[in-house]
Amino acid sequence: MAASSELKYKCILNRRETERAIDLIKTRFPVMMSERLNLLKISCPLAILDGTGINDDLNGTERPVRFPIKNQSDASAVVVQSLAKWKRWQLAELEAKDGEGILTDMRALRPDEDYSPLHSLYVDQWDWEQKITASQRNLDYLKSTVESIYGIFRELEKSIFAAFPDISPQLPEKITFIQAEELLQQYPDLTPKEREYQACKAHGAVFLIGIGDVLSNGEKHDGRAPDYDDWSSYNSEGFKGLNGDILVWNPILKNSFELSSMGVRVDADTLERQLALSGEEKRKNLFFHKKLLNGELPQSIGGGIGQSRTCMFLLRKKHIGEVQSGIWPADEINKCKEQGVYLMK
Repeated sequence: MAASSELKYKCILNRRETERAIDLIKTRFPVMMSERLNLLKISCPLAILDGTGINDDLNGTERPVRFPIKNQSDASAVVVQSLAKWKRWQLAELEAKDGEGILTDMRALRPDEDYSPLHSLYVDQWDWEQKITASQRNLDYLKSTVESIYGIFRELEKSIFAAFPDISPQLPEKITFIQAEELLQQYPDLTPKEREYQACKAHGAVFLIGIGDVLSNGEKHDGRAPDYDDWSSYNSEGFKGLNGDILVWNPILKNSFELSSMGVRVDADTLERQLALSGEEKRKNLFFHKKLLNGELPQSIGGGIGQSRTCMFLLRKKHIGEVQSGIWPADEINKCKEQGVYLMK
């Protein structure tokens, strides 16, 4: 949150206007995604059986919420954290053709998230997955998909301006593509978040490529689980990674701001390599991983787009609690009130 010496924040939209704007965004965004990427809207689970390998552990350390199932004494369930692997399985179940995909409203609980203006325990995403051919597992296809999604953000920003003229568009016409290793070379003395800050401040919107593998300084830009995005294959620009994040400059927070994480998914060879690099070869015996290694799952590209994050950015909000109801500690509520931020309950 902003320091007390700064001007007090005043949100542009009141609560009623905010709810109208959220509805506009959440109605139009999935329709546009379906049209641009040929996606079928489907339902998705809130919880799945534990021990299948389908649930994601994101950076590799987060704990899912577990609970017993009353009528299945030998089984327990976990609340999803994301649906990257589940979506790929569903592409196979739905017998998707090349170029077809799915889109769903993911709802998740992530108990290891730290409370902040950007994070809460509740996560809502547009999760999408598209079947591709082996020849499309390349950087050009990834970039073209990013540009399609970025175009939706720009169009929605204009729609918000048309409905609420006090919110002016600010996204640049083009998104800039930068390799994580290139960014390290530009700013070798900065932390990953500081490098993202500089990139977004300079360009306005960035797709940062290659997140998960070790960079030349011996560190990762950020963690990624080994079994969904391909972060270890060399791409056509001579760097590692067929994945990345859409980052924009947030004019309210005066900082970089992640809207989406996405990438080309692992094939069998990449899965073997990334499990070995991560010391997670034991996962090969899980349901999902066996299917992938046996060639029973399609090649795909996919990602998650934060719904509340998108609303927060497009509506120029300072705290994610202004666009989603949540459970907030009393000190967080009081601190926000002092700065003119009123959290939904």
